[in-house]
Amino acid sequence: MSRRNLAPLTAVAAMLAMAAAMLTGVLGDTASAAQAGAAATTAGCGKAPTLASGTRTIRSGGQNRTYILRIPDGYDRTRPYKLIFAFHWLNGTANDVATGGTAGTTWAYYGQQRLSDNSAILVAPQGIDNGWANTGGRDLTLVDDLTALIEGDLCVDTSQLFALGWSYGGAMSYAVACARPTVFRAVAVLSGANLSGCAGGTQPVAYLGIHGTHDSVLDISLGRGLRDTFVRNNGCTPQSPPEPARGSLTHVVTAYTGCRAGYPVRWAAFDGDHTPEPVDGSTSTNGARTWTGGEIWNFFSQLPSTTPTSPAPSVTPSSTPSGQPGACASTYRVVNSWQGGFQAEVTVSNTGSAATTGWRVSWTLPAGQSISQVWNGSLTTGGGTATVTNATYNGSLAPGAGTSFGLLANGNAATTPTLTCALS
Repeated sequence: MSRRNLAPLTAVAAMLAMAAAMLTGVLGDTASAAQAGAAATTAGCGKAPTLASGTRTIRSGGQNRTYILRIPDGYDRTRPYKLIFAFHWLNGTANDVATGGTAGTTWAYYGQQRLSDNSAILVAPQGIDNGWANTGGRDLTLVDDLTALIEGDLCVDTSQLFALGWSYGGAMSYAVACARPTVFRAVAVLSGANLSGCAGGTQPVAYLGIHGTHDSVLDISLGRGLRDTFVRNNGCTPQSPPEPARGSLTHVVTAYTGCRAGYPVRWAAFDGDHTPEPVDGSTSTNGARTWTGGEIWNFFSQLPSTTPTSPAPSVTPSSTPSGQPGACASTYRVVNSWQGGFQAEVTVSNTGSAATTGWRVSWTLPAGQSISQVWNGSLTTGGGTATVTNATYNGSLAPGAGTSFGLLANGNAATTPTLTCALS
Protein backbone atom coordinates (compact mmCIF):
# COMPACT_ATOMS: atom_id res chain seq x y z
CA MET A 1 0.00 0.00 0.00
CA SER A 2 1.38 3.47 -0.95
CA ARG A 3 2.13 6.23 1.52
CA ARG A 4 -0.67 8.28 -0.09
CA ASN A 5 -3.13 5.47 0.69
CA LEU A 6 -1.83 5.37 4.26
CA ALA A 7 -2.28 9.11 4.81
CA PRO A 8 -6.05 9.03 5.44
CA LEU A 9 -5.61 6.18 7.91
CA THR A 10 -2.81 8.08 9.63
CA ALA A 11 -5.02 11.14 9.96
CA VAL A 12 -7.86 9.07 11.41
CA ALA A 13 -5.47 7.40 13.83
CA ALA A 14 -4.21 10.80 14.94
CA MET A 15 -7.74 12.04 15.51
CA LEU A 16 -8.58 8.91 17.51
CA ALA A 17 -5.42 9.31 19.57
CA MET A 18 -6.31 12.94 20.30
CA ALA A 19 -9.85 11.97 21.30
CA ALA A 20 -8.49 9.20 23.51
CA ALA A 21 -6.11 11.63 25.17
CA MET A 22 -8.93 14.09 25.78
CA LEU A 23 -11.12 11.30 27.18
CA THR A 24 -8.29 10.11 29.39
CA GLY A 25 -7.89 13.62 30.74
CA VAL A 26 -11.59 13.93 31.44
CA LEU A 27 -11.73 10.53 33.09
CA GLY A 28 -8.58 11.32 35.02
CA ASP A 29 -10.10 14.54 36.31
CA THR A 30 -13.30 12.70 37.19
CA ALA A 31 -11.37 9.99 39.02
CA SER A 32 -9.38 12.60 40.92
CA ALA A 33 -12.57 14.36 41.90
CA ALA A 34 -14.11 11.08 43.01
CA GLN A 35 -11.03 10.24 45.07
CA ALA A 36 -11.08 13.68 46.65
CA GLY A 37 -14.76 13.21 47.50
CA ALA A 38 -14.09 9.79 49.00
CA ALA A 39 -11.24 11.21 51.06
CA ALA A 40 -13.34 14.10 52.40
CA THR A 41 -14.04 12.23 55.61
CA THR A 42 -13.55 15.34 57.72
CA ALA A 43 -13.33 19.03 56.95
CA GLY A 44 -9.55 18.77 57.20
CA CYS A 45 -9.25 16.38 54.26
CA GLY A 46 -7.73 18.10 51.26
CA LYS A 47 -6.66 21.17 53.24
CA ALA A 48 -3.13 22.33 53.86
CA PRO A 49 -2.84 21.74 57.61
CA THR A 50 -2.15 24.54 60.07
CA LEU A 51 -1.53 22.18 62.98
CA ALA A 52 1.96 20.80 63.51
CA SER A 53 3.47 18.12 65.71
CA GLY A 54 4.52 19.24 69.18
CA THR A 55 3.12 20.68 72.39
CA ARG A 56 0.11 22.91 71.79
CA THR A 57 -2.54 24.79 73.75
CA ILE A 58 -6.31 24.81 73.32
CA ARG A 59 -9.00 26.81 75.09
CA SER A 60 -11.50 24.34 76.54
CA GLY A 61 -14.18 24.79 79.19
CA GLY A 62 -12.90 28.27 79.99
CA GLN A 63 -9.37 27.02 80.66
CA ASN A 64 -6.14 26.79 78.71
CA ARG A 65 -5.36 23.09 78.28
CA THR A 66 -2.24 21.60 76.72
CA TYR A 67 -1.72 18.54 74.58
CA ILE A 68 0.97 16.95 72.45
CA LEU A 69 0.15 16.20 68.83
CA ARG A 70 2.02 13.78 66.61
CA ILE A 71 1.22 14.00 62.88
CA PRO A 72 2.49 11.08 60.72
CA ASP A 73 5.69 11.50 58.74
CA GLY A 74 4.87 12.19 55.11
CA TYR A 75 1.35 13.30 56.03
CA ASP A 76 -0.99 13.04 53.02
CA ARG A 77 -3.90 15.47 53.24
CA THR A 78 -6.06 13.29 50.98
CA ARG A 79 -5.67 10.17 53.11
CA PRO A 80 -8.00 9.63 56.09
CA TYR A 81 -5.98 8.61 59.16
CA LYS A 82 -6.81 6.90 62.42
CA LEU A 83 -6.99 9.25 65.42
CA ILE A 84 -5.72 7.82 68.72
CA PHE A 85 -6.06 9.55 72.09
CA ALA A 86 -3.53 8.34 74.69
CA PHE A 87 -4.16 9.38 78.32
CA HIS A 88 -1.42 9.50 80.97
CA TRP A 89 -1.59 7.96 84.43
CA LEU A 90 -1.96 9.73 87.81
CA ASN A 91 1.00 12.08 88.28
CA GLY A 92 2.16 11.23 84.78
CA THR A 93 2.26 13.77 81.95
CA ALA A 94 1.44 14.06 78.28
CA ASN A 95 5.19 14.20 77.68
CA ASP A 96 5.64 10.84 79.42
CA VAL A 97 3.13 9.35 76.99
CA ALA A 98 4.50 11.07 73.89
CA THR A 99 8.15 10.19 74.56
CA GLY A 100 7.68 6.78 76.13
CA GLY A 101 9.20 8.01 79.39
CA THR A 102 11.94 5.83 80.84
CA ALA A 103 10.95 3.00 78.46
CA GLY A 104 12.11 5.05 75.47
CA THR A 105 10.60 5.88 72.09
CA THR A 106 9.51 2.30 71.39
CA TRP A 107 6.90 2.86 74.10
CA ALA A 108 5.74 6.30 72.83
CA TYR A 109 1.94 6.53 73.00
CA TYR A 110 1.93 3.10 74.72
CA GLY A 111 3.77 1.65 71.72
CA GLN A 112 1.19 2.87 69.20
CA GLN A 113 3.48 5.39 67.48
CA ARG A 114 5.88 2.64 66.41
CA LEU A 115 3.23 0.04 65.64
CA SER A 116 0.94 2.35 63.64
CA ASP A 117 3.87 3.12 61.34
CA ASN A 118 2.61 6.59 60.38
CA SER A 119 -0.96 5.43 59.77
CA ALA A 120 -2.40 7.30 62.77
CA ILE A 121 -2.59 10.81 64.17
CA LEU A 122 -1.67 10.61 67.86
CA VAL A 123 -2.67 13.01 70.63
CA ALA A 124 -1.66 13.00 74.30
CA PRO A 125 -3.77 15.44 76.33
CA GLN A 126 -2.56 16.80 79.67
CA GLY A 127 -4.82 16.28 82.67
CA ILE A 128 -5.44 18.95 85.29
CA ASP A 129 -3.34 18.23 88.38
CA ASN A 130 -1.84 15.34 86.36
CA GLY A 131 -5.06 13.35 86.64
CA TRP A 132 -8.45 12.79 85.04
CA ALA A 133 -11.02 13.66 87.69
CA ASN A 134 -13.30 14.83 84.84
CA THR A 135 -15.01 17.23 87.27
CA GLY A 136 -18.13 18.60 85.65
CA GLY A 137 -17.26 16.64 82.52
CA ARG A 138 -14.35 19.00 81.83
CA ASP A 139 -12.05 16.29 80.47
CA LEU A 140 -14.73 14.94 78.14
CA THR A 141 -15.18 18.51 76.92
CA LEU A 142 -11.44 18.63 76.23
CA VAL A 143 -11.71 15.43 74.20
CA ASP A 144 -14.64 16.89 72.25
CA ASP A 145 -12.78 20.14 71.57
CA LEU A 146 -9.60 18.36 70.49
CA THR A 147 -11.57 16.05 68.21
CA ALA A 148 -13.30 18.98 66.53
CA LEU A 149 -10.03 20.90 66.16
CA ILE A 150 -8.08 17.98 64.69
CA GLU A 151 -10.86 16.84 62.37
CA GLY A 152 -11.28 20.40 61.12
CA ASP A 153 -7.61 20.73 60.22
CA LEU A 154 -6.38 17.20 59.43
CA CYS A 155 -7.76 14.31 57.43
CA VAL A 156 -9.35 11.81 59.84
CA ASP A 157 -11.37 8.65 59.27
CA THR A 158 -14.30 9.35 61.58
CA SER A 159 -14.95 5.63 62.05
CA GLN A 160 -11.41 5.10 63.34
CA LEU A 161 -11.18 7.06 66.59
CA PHE A 162 -9.62 5.22 69.52
CA ALA A 163 -8.72 5.93 73.15
CA LEU A 164 -6.35 4.15 75.51
CA GLY A 165 -4.56 4.71 78.77
CA TRP A 166 -3.16 3.12 81.90
CA SER A 167 -4.46 3.47 85.48
CA TYR A 168 -6.11 6.92 85.68
CA GLY A 169 -5.65 7.10 81.91
CA GLY A 170 -7.54 3.81 81.65
CA ALA A 171 -10.32 5.31 83.75
CA MET A 172 -10.53 8.25 81.34
CA SER A 173 -10.63 5.89 78.36
CA TYR A 174 -13.53 4.06 80.02
CA ALA A 175 -15.31 7.39 80.54
CA VAL A 176 -14.87 8.12 76.83
CA ALA A 177 -16.35 4.72 75.92
CA CYS A 178 -19.36 5.35 78.17
CA ALA A 179 -20.05 8.91 77.07
CA ARG A 180 -18.99 8.97 73.39
CA PRO A 181 -19.97 5.56 71.97
CA THR A 182 -20.96 6.98 68.58
CA VAL A 183 -17.67 8.90 68.24
CA PHE A 184 -15.05 6.39 69.40
CA ARG A 185 -14.75 3.02 67.70
CA ALA A 186 -12.85 1.23 70.45
CA VAL A 187 -10.94 1.73 73.68
CA ALA A 188 -8.15 -0.09 75.47
CA VAL A 189 -8.20 0.16 79.26
CA LEU A 190 -5.01 -0.87 81.04
CA SER A 191 -5.34 -1.49 84.80
CA GLY A 192 -8.30 0.87 85.04
CA ALA A 193 -11.27 1.54 87.30
CA ASN A 194 -14.31 3.79 87.27
CA LEU A 195 -12.56 6.94 88.47
CA SER A 196 -13.50 9.46 85.76
CA GLY A 197 -17.19 8.62 85.60
CA CYS A 198 -19.39 6.76 83.16
CA ALA A 199 -22.03 9.13 81.80
CA GLY A 200 -24.36 6.99 79.73
CA GLY A 201 -22.62 3.66 79.60
CA THR A 202 -25.35 1.67 77.85
CA GLN A 203 -24.21 1.71 74.21
CA PRO A 204 -21.79 -0.72 72.50
CA VAL A 205 -18.10 0.08 71.96
CA ALA A 206 -15.35 -2.37 71.03
CA TYR A 207 -13.49 -2.96 74.29
CA LEU A 208 -10.09 -4.32 75.31
CA GLY A 209 -9.26 -4.67 79.00
CA ILE A 210 -5.79 -5.50 80.34
CA HIS A 211 -5.20 -6.02 84.08
CA GLY A 212 -2.78 -7.66 86.49
CA THR A 213 -4.19 -10.46 88.63
CA HIS A 214 -2.61 -9.11 91.82
CA ASP A 215 -2.83 -5.38 91.15
CA SER A 216 -2.10 -3.71 94.49
CA VAL A 217 -3.38 -0.27 93.43
CA LEU A 218 -6.60 -0.97 91.51
CA ASP A 219 -7.78 -4.48 92.24
CA ILE A 220 -8.47 -6.63 89.20
CA SER A 221 -12.11 -6.86 90.32
CA LEU A 222 -12.46 -3.20 89.33
CA GLY A 223 -11.13 -3.95 85.85
CA ARG A 224 -13.48 -6.89 85.52
CA GLY A 225 -16.36 -4.58 86.36
CA LEU A 226 -15.47 -2.18 83.55
CA ARG A 227 -15.13 -5.09 81.15
CA ASP A 228 -18.51 -6.51 82.10
CA THR A 229 -20.22 -3.20 81.30
CA PHE A 230 -19.27 -3.69 77.66
CA VAL A 231 -19.80 -7.44 77.71
CA ARG A 232 -23.41 -6.50 78.41
CA ASN A 233 -23.57 -3.49 76.07
CA ASN A 234 -22.00 -5.42 73.19
CA GLY A 235 -24.33 -8.39 73.60
CA CYS A 236 -21.50 -10.84 74.32
CA THR A 237 -22.03 -14.16 76.07
CA PRO A 238 -21.13 -13.65 79.76
CA GLN A 239 -18.33 -15.81 81.09
CA SER A 240 -15.56 -15.95 83.67
CA PRO A 241 -12.48 -16.01 81.45
CA PRO A 242 -9.41 -17.94 82.59
CA GLU A 243 -6.62 -15.99 84.26
CA PRO A 244 -3.00 -17.03 84.86
CA ALA A 245 -1.88 -18.57 88.15
CA ARG A 246 0.17 -16.55 90.63
CA GLY A 247 3.83 -17.09 89.92
CA SER A 248 3.32 -18.22 86.31
CA LEU A 249 4.57 -14.88 84.91
CA THR A 250 2.34 -15.33 81.88
CA HIS A 251 -0.75 -13.69 80.42
CA VAL A 252 -4.02 -15.11 79.10
CA VAL A 253 -6.10 -13.39 76.41
CA THR A 254 -9.79 -14.23 76.01
CA ALA A 255 -11.94 -13.12 73.09
CA TYR A 256 -15.60 -13.11 74.12
CA THR A 257 -18.08 -14.92 71.91
CA GLY A 258 -21.58 -13.96 70.86
CA CYS A 259 -20.80 -10.23 70.62
CA ARG A 260 -22.64 -8.04 68.14
CA ALA A 261 -20.90 -7.82 64.79
CA GLY A 262 -18.21 -5.15 64.93
CA TYR A 263 -18.24 -4.87 68.72
CA PRO A 264 -15.72 -7.38 70.09
CA VAL A 265 -14.66 -7.59 73.72
CA ARG A 266 -11.22 -8.94 74.63
CA TRP A 267 -9.79 -9.49 78.11
CA ALA A 268 -6.10 -9.92 78.84
CA ALA A 269 -5.15 -10.87 82.41
CA PHE A 270 -1.49 -11.14 83.38
CA ASP A 271 0.32 -12.45 86.42
CA GLY A 272 1.61 -9.14 87.71
CA ASP A 273 1.01 -5.94 89.64
CA HIS A 274 0.03 -2.41 88.59
CA THR A 275 1.96 -1.83 85.36
CA PRO A 276 1.22 -1.09 81.68
CA GLU A 277 4.27 -3.00 80.42
CA PRO A 278 4.46 -6.51 81.89
CA VAL A 279 6.93 -8.97 80.41
CA ASP A 280 6.19 -12.69 80.28
CA GLY A 281 8.70 -14.78 82.20
CA SER A 282 9.99 -11.83 84.20
CA THR A 283 9.01 -9.72 87.19
CA SER A 284 10.56 -6.65 85.53
CA THR A 285 8.70 -4.25 83.24
CA ASN A 286 9.93 -3.09 79.88
CA GLY A 287 8.13 -1.07 77.21
CA ALA A 288 10.32 -2.52 74.46
CA ARG A 289 9.63 -6.14 75.45
CA THR A 290 6.04 -6.02 76.67
CA TRP A 291 3.23 -7.67 74.72
CA THR A 292 0.57 -5.07 75.62
CA GLY A 293 1.36 -2.55 72.86
CA GLY A 294 0.99 -5.20 70.17
CA GLU A 295 -2.20 -6.51 71.72
CA ILE A 296 -3.68 -3.01 71.64
CA TRP A 297 -2.64 -2.31 68.05
CA ASN A 298 -3.94 -5.67 66.82
CA PHE A 299 -7.28 -5.02 68.52
CA PHE A 300 -7.63 -1.54 67.03
CA SER A 301 -6.41 -2.41 63.54
CA GLN A 302 -8.78 -5.39 63.13
CA LEU A 303 -11.77 -3.03 63.09
CA PRO A 304 -12.82 -1.94 59.57
CA SER A 305 -13.22 1.68 58.53
CA THR A 306 -16.97 1.59 58.88
CA THR A 307 -19.13 1.96 61.94
CA PRO A 308 -21.51 -1.01 62.38
CA THR A 309 -25.15 -0.33 63.03
CA SER A 310 -26.43 -1.97 66.17
CA PRO A 311 -29.59 -1.36 68.19
CA ALA A 312 -29.25 0.00 71.69
CA PRO A 313 -29.74 -2.62 74.40
CA SER A 314 -33.05 -2.55 76.19
CA VAL A 315 -33.07 -1.79 79.91
CA THR A 316 -35.79 -3.00 82.25
CA PRO A 317 -36.39 -0.46 85.02
CA SER A 318 -36.19 -1.77 88.56
CA SER A 319 -38.11 1.23 89.89
CA THR A 320 -41.47 2.65 88.90
CA PRO A 321 -41.55 5.94 86.97
CA SER A 322 -42.92 8.71 89.16
CA GLY A 323 -45.34 10.24 86.67
CA GLN A 324 -45.48 12.80 83.84
CA PRO A 325 -44.11 15.20 82.77
CA GLY A 326 -41.38 14.91 85.42
CA ALA A 327 -40.43 11.26 85.91
CA CYS A 328 -37.38 9.07 86.31
CA ALA A 329 -36.56 5.40 86.58
CA SER A 330 -33.50 3.57 87.88
CA THR A 331 -31.91 0.16 87.50
CA TYR A 332 -29.50 -1.63 89.83
CA ARG A 333 -26.90 -4.08 88.57
CA VAL A 334 -24.09 -5.90 90.36
CA VAL A 335 -21.10 -5.78 88.00
CA ASN A 336 -18.60 -7.64 90.15
CA SER A 337 -18.37 -9.36 93.53
CA TRP A 338 -15.73 -10.85 95.79
CA GLN A 339 -15.47 -12.27 99.29
CA GLY A 340 -17.11 -9.72 101.60
CA GLY A 341 -17.96 -7.08 99.02
CA PHE A 342 -19.14 -6.10 95.57
CA GLN A 343 -19.40 -3.32 92.97
CA ALA A 344 -22.76 -2.16 91.61
CA GLU A 345 -23.91 0.27 88.96
CA VAL A 346 -27.17 2.23 89.04
CA THR A 347 -28.55 3.74 85.84
CA VAL A 348 -30.92 6.71 86.08
CA SER A 349 -33.19 7.52 83.13
CA ASN A 350 -35.43 10.50 82.46
CA THR A 351 -38.75 8.89 81.51
CA GLY A 352 -40.70 12.16 81.50
CA SER A 353 -41.41 14.71 78.80
CA ALA A 354 -39.38 17.55 80.32
CA ALA A 355 -35.71 17.97 81.15
CA THR A 356 -34.63 17.26 84.72
CA THR A 357 -32.57 19.56 86.92
CA GLY A 358 -31.74 16.93 89.54
CA TRP A 359 -32.57 13.42 90.74
CA ARG A 360 -32.22 11.16 93.76
CA VAL A 361 -32.31 7.38 94.12
CA SER A 362 -33.12 5.73 97.46
CA TRP A 363 -33.27 2.17 98.70
CA THR A 364 -33.34 0.18 101.91
CA LEU A 365 -29.98 -1.45 102.51
CA PRO A 366 -30.30 -5.25 102.73
CA ALA A 367 -29.21 -6.75 106.04
CA GLY A 368 -25.43 -6.80 106.42
CA GLN A 369 -24.73 -4.36 103.59
CA SER A 370 -22.98 -1.01 103.86
CA ILE A 371 -21.69 1.34 101.17
CA SER A 372 -18.04 2.39 101.29
CA GLN A 373 -17.75 4.53 98.16
CA VAL A 374 -19.93 6.19 95.50
CA TRP A 375 -18.86 7.98 92.32
CA ASN A 376 -20.88 10.21 89.95
CA GLY A 377 -23.24 11.04 92.84
CA SER A 378 -23.43 12.10 96.49
CA LEU A 379 -24.30 9.52 99.16
CA THR A 380 -26.20 9.96 102.41
CA THR A 381 -27.23 7.11 104.71
CA GLY A 382 -29.42 6.90 107.76
CA GLY A 383 -31.95 4.59 109.33
CA GLY A 384 -30.90 1.72 107.08
CA THR A 385 -31.63 3.75 103.93
CA ALA A 386 -29.14 4.85 101.27
CA THR A 387 -29.84 7.88 99.10
CA VAL A 388 -27.71 9.05 96.18
CA THR A 389 -28.30 12.44 94.59
CA ASN A 390 -26.87 13.69 91.33
CA ALA A 391 -23.46 15.24 91.01
CA THR A 392 -23.23 18.81 89.72
CA TYR A 393 -22.59 17.60 86.18
CA ASN A 394 -25.18 14.83 85.68
CA GLY A 395 -28.40 16.17 87.18
CA SER A 396 -29.67 17.69 83.93
CA LEU A 397 -31.13 14.98 81.72
CA ALA A 398 -33.07 15.55 78.53
CA PRO A 399 -36.22 13.43 77.98
CA GLY A 400 -35.10 9.88 77.23
CA ALA A 401 -31.53 10.52 78.35
CA GLY A 402 -29.77 8.75 81.18
CA THR A 403 -26.72 8.68 83.38
CA SER A 404 -25.23 6.30 85.92
CA PHE A 405 -23.41 6.16 89.23
CA GLY A 406 -21.33 3.42 90.76
CA LEU A 407 -20.74 2.15 94.24
CA LEU A 408 -18.58 -0.18 96.26
CA ALA A 409 -20.31 -2.02 99.10
CA ASN A 410 -19.48 -4.38 101.93
CA GLY A 411 -21.60 -7.47 102.44
CA ASN A 412 -23.33 -10.05 100.30
CA ALA A 413 -24.54 -9.02 96.84
CA ALA A 414 -27.17 -11.76 96.61
CA THR A 415 -30.09 -9.48 97.55
CA THR A 416 -31.03 -6.85 94.97
CA PRO A 417 -32.74 -3.86 96.57
CA THR A 418 -35.84 -2.13 95.26
CA LEU A 419 -35.03 1.42 94.16
CA THR A 420 -37.12 4.57 94.31
CA CYS A 421 -36.23 7.28 91.80
CA ALA A 422 -37.48 10.85 92.26
CA LEU A 423 -36.72 14.27 90.83
CA SER A 424 -35.23 16.90 93.12
